[in-house]
Order: sequence, then C-alpha cells, then structure tokens
Amino acid sequence: MRIISNRDRAVHLGPFPMERVARAAAMPDLAVVLDRFPATSQTSLGRIVNEYIGLFEQFRTEPPAPERAPYPADPQKLANELKANCYFLNASLAGSCAIPETAWIGERIAGHGHALAIVVEFGRDPARDNPAADWVRGSEYECALLRAAEIALISAAFLRRLGFDATAHTRDRSDVSHAKILAAAGLARWSEGSMVAPFIGRRFASCIVTTSEPLAPDRPLAPGFVDGGLGWWLGAGGSETWWERWRASLRPSHASRFPMEDIRRVPETTTLILEDEVPRVPKRANFFTRALNGDLGEKAQRERWRFAYKTPIAEAYVKLIRAMVPRQDGEVASAASQATLEPTANARAIKALMYYLGADMVGACEAKPYTWYSHQDDGTPIAPTHRSAVVMLVDQGFETMEGASGDDWISGAQSMRAYMRGGEVCGIVAAFIRGLGWPARSQTNADSDVLQLPLVLLAGLGELSRIGELVLNPFVGPRFKSAVVTTDLPLAWDSPIDFGLQDTCSKCMKCARECPCSAISFGDKVMFNGYEMWKPDVERCTRYRVTNPHGSACGRCMKTCPYNHEGLLAHRAVLWAAIHLPWTRRWIVRFDDAIGNGSINAVKTWWTDLEIVEGKVVKPKGTNQRGLSLEKAAKAPDAHRIAYYPASAMPPPDAKQPVTVNRKAALGVRPETPAEARARRSHLN
Repeated sequence: MRIISNRDRAVHLGPFPMERVARAAAMPDLAVVLDRFPATSQTSLGRIVNEYIGLFEQFRTEPPAPERAPYPADPQKLANELKANCYFLNASLAGSCAIPETAWIGERIAGHGHALAIVVEFGRDPARDNPAADWVRGSEYECALLRAAEIALISAAFLRRLGFDATAHTRDRSDVSHAKILAAAGLARWSEGSMVAPFIGRRFASCIVTTSEPLAPDRPLAPGFVDGGLGWWLGAGGSETWWERWRASLRPSHASRFPMEDIRRVPETTTLILEDEVPRVPKRANFFTRALNGDLGEKAQRERWRFAYKTPIAEAYVKLIRAMVPRQDGEVASAASQATLEPTANARAIKALMYYLGADMVGACEAKPYTWYSHQDDGTPIAPTHRSAVVMLVDQGFETMEGASGDDWISGAQSMRAYMRGGEVCGIVAAFIRGLGWPARSQTNADSDVLQLPLVLLAGLGELSRIGELVLNPFVGPRFKSAVVTTDLPLAWDSPIDFGLQDTCSKCMKCARECPCSAISFGDKVMFNGYEMWKPDVERCTRYRVTNPHGSACGRCMKTCPYNHEGLLAHRAVLWAAIHLPWTRRWIVRFDDAIGNGSINAVKTWWTDLEIVEGKVVKPKGTNQRGLSLEKAAKAPDAHRIAYYPASAMPPPDAKQPVTVNRKAALGVRPETPAEARARRSHLN
C-alpha cells in the first residue's frame, strides 16, 4: 500500500527509482566479473521448477518472422517497450545494452549486437513455523529463475514476431555471461565475489535476451554509491519505497499483499445459490466454445481462433501456455506424507507456496459437485474427482489497465499473461502435492474440468457483481484471472466474504453504462441456473469480444469499475467507508466518475498497436480509445433486454456441428426473481 500515486511514472521506469541511481561515465572492468550461479537444486520443489524451466527453454530461439513489422526504427522506443513489458510481467529490474565482446562465452550469434537484461528477486521466505519454509528452502534461486526465464522467452518471441532475430539465455542454455551483461546494462555491480543489484542485493536470478535489433543502451552503475538516497525512502516520482517493502515483509507468509483478513467472513455467499438446482453443464455450452463450433456464425467462428492473441505481444504467451497443459495432471506418489494430515497447516503451507511462486491472492474451498463440468469437449462424462479446490487470483495489472481503454490492443495480452502465470503456478503446486502423495490437478484457462467462477466465490475471494458472471474482489475489483488446483490433500476451507458489494452494485451502473456492446444488465438480479445474479447477455458479450475490430478481446467492465484502483492509502480509506458506512456508497460511485476514474492515462500506454492478420503483423485499421460515457443515461430494465440461455437451451455435450443460438427465444425468457425463488423454497419446506 502506497501513499504517493505513480500515475505520472512511465511504466518502463519500473517499480524502483533506478533513474536516481548514480551512473558511470565508462564501462567498468569486466575482466573481474564472473557468473556465479547456485548449484542446481535437488529439492522436490526445485526439480519440478527446473522441469518447467526446461519446458520453456525449448522456445529460446526460433526463426524470426520473414517480414519486418511496421514498427518504428527507434532504438529508444523499442528499449522502453521491452522494459515496460518486463515490468508488466513482474520483473524486478530490466535494462538494455550493447553486448560487450567479452560477454560472449560460446559462439557469437551472428548479427546480435544488443541485449535486454532481466532481474527477478527471490520471493519472501515463508515463516519458519510454516511447512512451506522446508518446501522452498534450497530452491529459492530456481523459483526466481523460472520467472526470469518466462519473461525472457516472451520478450524474445515478441521480438521475433516483429521480424527481429532474438534468443533467450537462461542459466543452463546461454551463450553470454549474465554477469557481464548485467554490469553493462546498469543492473548490478561486481562486489566481493558476486553481483549486487540496487535495492535488491544478491538474492536474484537473471536471464538475458540478445537481439539483432538495436536497443538504446543504459549506462553502467557507478561504484560505491548509496542507491536511491532519500528519494527511495520518500517514493519520489511514484516509485516503491523502502518502508513499503519493510511493511510488506511483516505480513504473514500465508497472507497475500492485500489485507483480505480484514474483510468480513460469512457462512453463506451474499448471493443465493440453490445448490440442488444448479445444473452441471458440459464444456460445449461455454459460449467461447460455442463460437468456436460455429453456433454464433462464421465470423465469430473464424475470429475465435485468434481474438485474444491477434497481437504480437499476446501471441508470445501461447506456446508456453499450451506446453504446460500436459503437465496439469500426473502420477501420485505411492504413499501420503504423514506430515500433511493437518488441514489448517496444509492450507497455510499451500497458500505460502503459491504466494512465493507469484500468486496475488489465494483461497480454499470445497470443490462442490456443481462446480465441475459435466462433459469434456468430446462428450466424455466428467466425474468430480477431488474434494477441495485451491483458488488463486492473478492481478491483471493496474498500471497497464490505466493506460488502456479496456478493449484496445493490450486487452488480450493482459488476459494471456494472467492465464500463463496461473497455469505455471498451479501446475507446479499440483505436481508438488502429487509428490506428497495426494491426488491433485491444475485447472487452467487452457484446460479446466471445473467452472472457476463459483470456486472463486466459495473460496472467499470476492462477491458476484453487476458485471454478471464475474466475481469482484475488494482490493483489485474485477481486474484478475483465476486458476485452480483441485486436490484431496486435507485442507481447511475459507468462508465467503461480505464487503457490501450487493448494495454498491445495486446503486452503481457504471459497468453497464460503459459496456461497449450493452451486455451488462441495468436491472435487478434474477435467478439463473440456480444462481442469484445480475445476468449479463453472454451471447452479445462473446460476439463483441471475439470480433472486436479495433482491439483484442475486451475488459472494458474491469477498466471502468470503481473497485479498479491503484491501491493507495486513500483508496483503502474509501473502501473502509464503503464497507462500514453504507450511506456513502452512492456518493463514492458518483465521486469515482467526477475524478475521471476509468479514463485513459496516456503515461501508462507503453505498447505499440499492432495486429496479426493472416500471419503478417500490420498496423490495425483502428484502435478503441474510449473515454467515460458520462452522458449515457442508464436504461430502464424494460428498455434493455437481456437474452437468457438457461441449461435447457444448451447444445448436446457431444455436438460436433453448429447448434445455432435462438436469440428470439432467449429474449423471451423471463427468469424467476430471487424473492420468488425464496418464497417457493420456503413454501416447499
């Protein structure tokens, strides 16, 4: 939690005040600089993480696109965009340089004259009394290296898609000295036998990307200075401060960086769920799957293949995401560890491990039968197999969201980044649990046997919102994606939460007003397939997201929600008021509009708008640049009709041919109200 906003801080500057660090006029003596990597971890966790690093390394080098993209020939712009992308991916430090001749340790790659250097600091060690402390010990370097490798491989893939030759260099697959590149790029100094990075120290891992395309170089660090000075303590320029890091270090290792422990827990979800009336649905009923199968017409079917990754930066994630799918399940150790029989200790340990690996929030709940899909895409029945679910959220990033319209060309990359991180963390944790002798499967956007929305709700990570089929968290709003590990490991479950959202959403129409395709309801909640919710027009939403002509996918509702904010102390005060002083909620919503929250902050727009069309990178024909629609009046419920597609209208689980949607019939559906449902159930009882 910060006091000073970073809204005027360009994303490529990163979280630390590297611009305040003293720089040398000339290159330091690189003859004394040596690579000193820790020995390869032999711990259970370390072996799993190294397997994922090896999985990613197969994509370290590939042929670049045959034709150069229409990207400006500007070394400074490219360097800034690459660094901003590294920070979007949660790098600790990023810098660029011309490659010193002495940095090559293998055969020099022809044409490669510049490098992007990436530093990722070690995670915060789990508390000594947490079982995860033993799990993590000895694999700290590998866990940081995995993140650095992920960032390097995505950066290299992005460069190659632009037509620039690029290779990623990890610890085990490298043609350059990491230490010499770090020194040249001004990210670390050689001191007492190892590299030391400003603000971080020695506990970090690095990866390098070399490329044929010129990058504006950063200057090496000057020796012997106190980095950041008073500016680091004060947060000059909106950078992270020493005291913020110190305060974060005091939080329990099984708790996230957000104080979810301060949110009220309740026995039942704040929206009614008639569990015995919730139908299990096949994967074929998912509207993205329906679009893929032609149910929404030829255009939606064609665009469904590419809508989320039709930009070079979003496409860079695809191979990593797909490569992880075969590892989502696997063999279970023959005997369960006797140290893993206590549910509360297990829950604390798994949460700490997930936070160490990069989750932003974690909760646990029962994997109730209705949260499982009924059939696979091919019609094969799915039987609920695990008793519990560990649910993690990945924040899609306020800074990047701040620079976007929500439905422009970065939206797909925001989703793909979160899906990749969720697949990575859950895949490793599921494998680790299986190594402890308990069945576990990673459930991700790429391949999930469970419906994640009800699990996010049941795990106490949010409440259902007006956006509809989306859970809203008190600290990051709707700005997240989820991933799940289902398991039989004994776990203590979390309770649902109540932070007053149902009343706030009843007063706030901002997401409905700002939705570019009018898919969000202005009316009251209804009962749909056993859930009480503000039901969105999912068909209309899906059509827009997959065929958006001036952007990639859509997250406009996430962008404009009043709960999507920077997380400053002032925002925490407003959240406290919204929770504890119900009469302030209407005024808070109006104030959110008055100060322009949800507008585009051009300082944070770090990416270049590009589109992939028929395999070629081109300039898009247009870009959504929406401001707030303050003049757009809220529609009366009877003037804004929602198409409802209940379970009875779903296609058969094994349908191979298009099952065309009947929108006319869907518009004629009149769902039961929550009051009617409660009265009916009361009468039956």
